[in-house]
Amino acid sequence: MSEHRAKILLLEDDASLGMLLSEELELDGYRVSHAATVKEGCRLLAAESPDLVVSDLRLPDGDGLELLKAAQTDGRSLPFIVITAFGTVDQAVDALKAGADDFLTKPLSTDHLRLKIRRLLAQADLTRQLEQFLAHNGTDESLGLIGEHETMVRLRSEIRQIARSEAAVLICGESGTGKELVARAIHRASGRSSKPFVAVNCAGIPGELMESEFFGHEAGAFTGARQARKGLFTEAHGGTLLLDEIGEMPLALQAKLLRVLQEGMVKPVGSDREEPVDVRILAATHVDLLKAVREGSFREDLYYRLETLSLRVPPLRERGDDVDLLAMHFLREAARRHQRGFMKLSEVSSRILADYPFPGNVRELSSAIERAVTFCDGDTIQPEHLPERIRKRQGGAAATQTPVSDASISEWPTLETLQQDYVRAVMQAANGNKRRAAQILGINRRTLYRWLAAGEPASERHDEDSSGSGAVQGDSP
Repeated sequence: MSEHRAKILLLEDDASLGMLLSEELELDGYRVSHAATVKEGCRLLAAESPDLVVSDLRLPDGDGLELLKAAQTDGRSLPFIVITAFGTVDQAVDALKAGADDFLTKPLSTDHLRLKIRRLLAQADLTRQLEQFLAHNGTDESLGLIGEHETMVRLRSEIRQIARSEAAVLICGESGTGKELVARAIHRASGRSSKPFVAVNCAGIPGELMESEFFGHEAGAFTGARQARKGLFTEAHGGTLLLDEIGEMPLALQAKLLRVLQEGMVKPVGSDREEPVDVRILAATHVDLLKAVREGSFREDLYYRLETLSLRVPPLRERGDDVDLLAMHFLREAARRHQRGFMKLSEVSSRILADYPFPGNVRELSSAIERAVTFCDGDTIQPEHLPERIRKRQGGAAATQTPVSDASISEWPTLETLQQDYVRAVMQAANGNKRRAAQILGINRRTLYRWLAAGEPASERHDEDSSGSGAVQGDSP
């Protein structure tokens, strides 16, 4: 749904204020239905299925919370803004606890209201996108990998291509980016999907036990080996074996792994015979293996055997709006584990998460949401529920300076050139996240798309962002 064709139900008994707000919102491209009573509002709610509700708190035949309860009866989360001329902290708390998304008092700034509406509709769009991904989770369409950024679209395409091969694969990426999820996606999309998938962290096995863990051993092969044991290669026979953190594998074992890749045979510790295995090897690492080759800690021949088919899993800071999708996904999962009802992120919490660079990537985001759900008593995640390192980080784009020569006024850049340079700088600072860039610039995303495409000067913003800048006040509660 485009936010500019969204349907808004406005419940306001002050005729002049209702007419003014309706006109302002219609100028923004919304379709507005106006009601003056709770009864009429409930009728329009059922008949028109609006995308967002703006409701006065006190009305001739009741209050806006009655409409809020009616909006929640079908189980969906309908964006809801409450406005009133009698704003108190207690009323705000009651409205938010009842499920309202925001609480605004009169005199009402139309700019503030319009901004809230845009953000709530954008969040609703993201929720729908997430539901689409969850509907396809585990299927060929999403491969179980949530994300719409071009880097993830490309990654899923590469996974589908690689899954058709039987060759070894090297999966590279920072810690916490989801390399094991990518490995599992390759396995599910391959012809081996009905066979075992075995994952092992090479950094978690003592060096002296690695050979036995991988290839198995015979009874009495070493002290404590009272009976024969199958190795991980045999356990994964017919399927896929993921060697996570392969850079931690000792050189001696690297040579034996290379032989398995070349000949498809393993030799258990203490045995004189070799056994055939049919295993596809996937290797994952967060370190630069080519640098390790130069330093002599990783075999060059093994590196090039693995590197023939390689994938790079992008860090979260390069995935733009995927932060929003993933945050909502983790919030739903955590709420279900904690046996909580529907939960959501406050607007401020969403902005904090969008500003944070997440050095721990997807794993850090998942952990932050789990903590937030644990410490949140209500249904809305507020900034205080997030980890301190995230909520106290000072975000924002750095100021951009464009050098201007004072040798000749004719050499100075035009205002349009400065604007285009600044927009590009903000986009770069936001790592391509158009939603965040639009927030920094103080414009909506449609205007940003237009600027990026045509380099439109700032003087042409009036059709998008200039109307309704004043504050309005209704004279009835």
